[in-house]
Amino acid sequence: MDTIIETPPALLADRFKTLRYDEAERAVVVLNRRKYPFQVEYVTLRTVEAVAQAIEDMTVQGGPPLAYVAGLGLAMAARDLDASPTRQAAYLEQVAKRLLATRPTADDLNHIIPMALGVALAALREGHDPFRPTLDAVNAEIERGNTVSRLCGQHAAWLLCDGDQILTHCIAGAALCWMLWTAKQSGKQVTLIGCETRPYFQGARLTAASAQEMGIPFKLITDGMSAHLMSTGRIDKFICAADRVTLDGHITNKIGTLQHAIAARHFGKPFYVLGYDGPDPTTETGAQIPIEERKPDEIFYAKGEEGTVRTAIHGINGYYPAFDITPPHLISAIVTDRGIFAPDAVRAYFD
Repeated sequence: MDTIIETPPALLADRFKTLRYDEAERAVVVLNRRKYPFQVEYVTLRTVEAVAQAIEDMTVQGGPPLAYVAGLGLAMAARDLDASPTRQAAYLEQVAKRLLATRPTADDLNHIIPMALGVALAALREGHDPFRPTLDAVNAEIERGNTVSRLCGQHAAWLLCDGDQILTHCIAGAALCWMLWTAKQSGKQVTLIGCETRPYFQGARLTAASAQEMGIPFKLITDGMSAHLMSTGRIDKFICAADRVTLDGHITNKIGTLQHAIAARHFGKPFYVLGYDGPDPTTETGAQIPIEERKPDEIFYAKGEEGTVRTAIHGINGYYPAFDITPPHLISAIVTDRGIFAPDAVRAYFD
């Protein structure tokens, strides 16, 4: 009897292995995304500060995963309270503030942490231990995210045609995997073209590894090649995720997205955004999105960290905004778990 695999192989590892609260270790355990797939290393985070630093130093990558790890970190803080209820609440609020400051651009963090904090504070007010309800709430969000990713990817698969050559940038995550897998299961043969995504090479490592695991043909290009490939007919569509979608249809994603979107518009190629669970209800337009600026010396090295190959001469300056903002007129559609929306109509997601 033939077995139908309903979950993309690349997601089996993500769902069960890349991040979790480990009861035996009493710690948050995460896959080190800076080393994967060349090394499979798990990092055990036993303190809130260790969680915060793992998010900041790119051990954890991707908007939803870093938000989940931060939420698990807040649950861990709720586990270790040892003061009066008033001081406990103040401490948890301080922890939440520290975790919110780690990566300001992605909106998932700004949803998970206030939610987890609210659950913990409510438990304290009722005289209960806040750890278990907070952990359960974060784990429920992780499961909800799995469902959102699947539905978003399945909707996006309808936009693909047999033979498509699809450009992507950085990590589009679980929704991209579901999109590719759903298209493959329906008989569509597509090729994924990934930008290497300097300086951490998420495209060359993480996106490429996911595609390879699913048996999706993958072609690697450098970050500056996409316009040329579009001009010669070697790219049919541009599809990426978004770290935040605004109510008026702007999106922010890894730096470099804007230039691909401009090229796609110029050469008449559709640009689809995997918008997961829709726009951020608190962000009206692109001007309200904070753009994270990382340490300039990260761009002096391959993989963005000292100890790897230095690619720049000494004695120069650098600048590293980690994200850019693409306006709605450059976007063909935003795909969500609730369907596909025109950018200027994406606020209808909440109807």
